[in-house]
Amino acid sequence: MSFLSLNNVEVAYDKVFLAIKGVSLTVEEGSMVALLGANGAGKSTTLKTISGLLAPERGEVRRGQVLFRGQDIGQLAPPERVRMGLVHVMEGRRIFEHLTPDDNLLAAYPGRSAKSSFSQLREQAYAYFPRLAERSKSKAGYLSGGEQQMLAIARALMTEPRLIMLDEPSLGLAPVLVKEIFTIIREINRKHGVSVLLVEQNARAALDVADHAYLIENGNIVMSGTTEELKRNPDIQEFYLGGGERVDYHNVKHYRRRKRWLA
Repeated sequence: MSFLSLNNVEVAYDKVFLAIKGVSLTVEEGSMVALLGANGAGKSTTLKTISGLLAPERGEVRRGQVLFRGQDIGQLAPPERVRMGLVHVMEGRRIFEHLTPDDNLLAAYPGRSAKSSFSQLREQAYAYFPRLAERSKSKAGYLSGGEQQMLAIARALMTEPRLIMLDEPSLGLAPVLVKEIFTIIREINRKHGVSVLLVEQNARAALDVADHAYLIENGNIVMSGTTEELKRNPDIQEFYLGGGERVDYHNVKHYRRRKRWLA
């Protein structure tokens, strides 16, 4: 039994626009899975389907199942899913800018239902992100983009997740910060056995840290496999990694490279 599985899920916005069309994917316990694709491919919608955050955007699941630890969670409210161990770090960080990092962490702490104390979880979060500890009393709005992304992940860890979903954690960050944050995410995954579902446009960074990957285009899963398999795929190399075939345009009058899965 898979830790998380989406089975033939279809999502529509405003009862008209189909955002994802029969998406199926699995995340095994303790694994790290990347979901790749361009803007508008359906990546964020897939995460919101899992976390239950479609309704505020007038989205709904038309068919299919979302199973977490063997339970159909389709009818559960987002807070119930968080209590089960699902946490979603949304694109754009969404931190409380008027609060300090300490207060942001406190806002996410589940209180009596937590297995660990607030101080234990805060200490763990700051151990992963020591620069946040140095800025713990500053307003979060004054942190750099990288520090705000670290805070968003640290805040998610306060819920003691079993599965953490990250939506574009590299967005707007310098390559050195992307590498640092992805290394920490991988450490969290390996040290604590927290499963990770990573949505990324930065395919190279995602494939370097994940175990398995899916490629979504126009709301459909068009490819899946181990990250090593996807790295070797010529279409992935050309369209997502900046490599692959090279065409001598001086010797051809017309050229349009088609992705093999669209043929």
